Amino acid sequence: MQGTIDGFSYGLVTPVAAFLMACLGGALGLRCTARFLRTRHPWKPGGLALGAASIGSGVWTMHFIGMLGFSVTEVPVGYDRLTTFASLAVAIVMIGIGIFIVGYRGTTPMALVTGGTITGLGIATMHYLGMAGMRLHGRIEYDTVTVALSVLIAVAAATAALWGIVSHRGFPASLAASVVMGVAATGMHYTAMAALHIHLDAGAGASDGAPGGAPATELLVPMLVGPAVFLLLAGVVVLFDPLMVTGDPDRERPVEAVTGPCRRAGVPAQRIRPRRPYREPSPYEPPGREPAERTAATSRRQGSPDLHDW
Repeated sequence: MQGTIDGFSYGLVTPVAAFLMACLGGALGLRCTARFLRTRHPWKPGGLALGAASIGSGVWTMHFIGMLGFSVTEVPVGYDRLTTFASLAVAIVMIGIGIFIVGYRGTTPMALVTGGTITGLGIATMHYLGMAGMRLHGRIEYDTVTVALSVLIAVAAATAALWGIVSHRGFPASLAASVVMGVAATGMHYTAMAALHIHLDAGAGASDGAPGGAPATELLVPMLVGPAVFLLLAGVVVLFDPLMVTGDPDRERPVEAVTGPCRRAGVPAQRIRPRRPYREPSPYEPPGREPAERTAATSRRQGSPDLHDW
């Protein structure tokens, strides 16, 4: 028997809230990544880890906010605690690998493709692992083509978000990249939900409890408090670091800014004396007589002794 799936039990409330949480996590995480990108700051590993945790928490929160609006008309749906928490850990670890690749390898095409692919696969793995923790009286199946499309959406959008961060620094670029990351997570989620098919067990009904799982309202709502508080604290950290919001600390100062444009590698710096401005001859001086400065300079160039040299 085919189950009747409703992914919008609360209308547009859950999709909009899920998208906003994904954008919030992406904004914090990508801003942390941009803050410590290509810099030798001793806090770089911690900053990149904070970025990965922010993106992972935002994506995980988005997924289960969306699942609050998911229901099967014929049977109740529950969730396994251990699998649900494991999906959060997997998301943070895999997204962290992609963030660290981009953070330490820079803007090379290979680093962007590799980091974006791993980040997108982390989002997709989190989703399907979280779906594996769903408990109901039935069997879950997926359409292979739609699943592949959802994974491609996650990988492409995650790569585009990382490219936007490493190629266009600054707050506007971070804002645009966070929207792309939100589109990646939300688009992947609802595309994957479209691939879902549930075959109910014979004799299953709405009066039967969820086998081995807690209802969504009892399990998911308390679990969402932790990541939401973490995102709030991460937002406070970003706001109290003005360089994360408006600065561009990732770019190192060019060599010319420190040593001057005439400095070359291996050549010691030399002190350059400013030239004296050229002074026209005074009309009150006798004809054929040059000013003292010009006479002294001419004598030095010709090698003749100067009055100041005696």
